Amino acid sequence: MNKLKEEELNLLSVIAKAMGNRNRTEILSFLAKQTECYFGDIHEELPIAKATVSQHLKELKNAGLIQGTIELPKVRYCINRENWRKAQQLFNDFFNDLTEECSDENCCG
Repeated sequence: MNKLKEEELNLLSVIAKAMGNRNRTEILSFLAKQTECYFGDIHEELPIAKATVSQHLKELKNAGLIQGTIELPKVRYCINRENWRKAQQLFNDFFNDLTEECSDENCCG
């Protein structure tokens, strides 16, 4: 069994909260499909108002899922591949732990 530590559960919560918004998952999906960092205005690519894109990018960046570099006049956005893999592992471990704990004898069903 692969019990998550407190700091891992905290990080998992931050990531889950950041991904808990449809617009943010669309932004992540868009950036993940890019073969290299994206230069440009995401609001031009996705049906998201320009006024809200900045806040969504800030939340994703704070959660460590993306990185952004200012290169005037644009900002370059990329998936943070290292943190992306860490998030995937945390979610896998979390669900695997729950699956092990919730056997037929223990769970309502």
